[in-house]
Amino acid sequence: MSAPLDIDQLQTFVAIVDTGSFTKAAGRVFKTQSAVSMQMRRLEERIGKQLFIKDGRGNRLSAEGDKLLNYARRIIRLNSEAIAAFDDNRLEGTLRIGTPDDYADRYMPEIIGRFAKTHPNVELYIVCEPSVDLAEKMAKGELDIALVTHNPQLRTSDVVRTEPLCWVGSANHPLKDDAPVPLAVGRRDCQWRQMACSALDADGRDYQILFTSWSSTVVAAAVLAGMAVSVLPESALRTGMKVLTQNDGFPPLPPVQIGLMKRPGLSTSLMNAITDHISACLDNITPNTVEDDLENDVKTLPRYYPRMRAGNMMPGW
Repeated sequence: MSAPLDIDQLQTFVAIVDTGSFTKAAGRVFKTQSAVSMQMRRLEERIGKQLFIKDGRGNRLSAEGDKLLNYARRIIRLNSEAIAAFDDNRLEGTLRIGTPDDYADRYMPEIIGRFAKTHPNVELYIVCEPSVDLAEKMAKGELDIALVTHNPQLRTSDVVRTEPLCWVGSANHPLKDDAPVPLAVGRRDCQWRQMACSALDADGRDYQILFTSWSSTVVAAAVLAGMAVSVLPESALRTGMKVLTQNDGFPPLPPVQIGLMKRPGLSTSLMNAITDHISACLDNITPNTVEDDLENDVKTLPRYYPRMRAGNMMPGW
């Protein structure tokens, strides 16, 4: 039987990828740089593949290293879950988490599911509101953690995910070429709305805002019905939507960044537990394709409703 992979080596491997260098990773895993290099040589020997390629003074992941990365994160997370399941000193308390409803739809089932398994004694209180309102609640100390659209001009947050922002329309209802672009977007202070309008203005393309809603479900319904075009992160694409590109007459959009806000004074153990889960879950999120069935997300949430208290569930961006 083949020897199992070494968890410690995998943790060092992930630390190198996350920090961008062997030197910084050494500080994170509390090892010398030579020990980190030795671990990677042993891991490469175990895998039988080269994981890093020399790139100037630094190193970059090889194709094989990139392939291993996803497995490494999953193995480390499952190892942590197994240890936590038998920990007599489990975390307890309440975590107040804020998120816009579009992030909740796509990201929260995975985050809630895994966190509930490893920390069953922690109660989650979920609030769905626009990023700007979540930032205000964070400032008042009404939330512990908030996933928001990263906007350094308005609020401070740590970027935990970056992905393309896409123009989307209905796959079954073509747009009229000679008409202004009908838009379904969030309210005026929605960052994605501002990015969409700015891009169309710069491109000199006429548009008309037909639907304004704080609910991503309402916006998606308008798109799927062929009544409007909107903008969504790549991972939020739904079955029945079509990505509209420059070939369709739509200008490119900047990528969207998801930020994490943290309340000062929150228990370090609780803070580390939830932020580790959020980062790991977001790393594992892959873009939806037309074959994806959204019922998978819908079926995931009810199992955790009994232990979740819904706060102000007003949706929004």
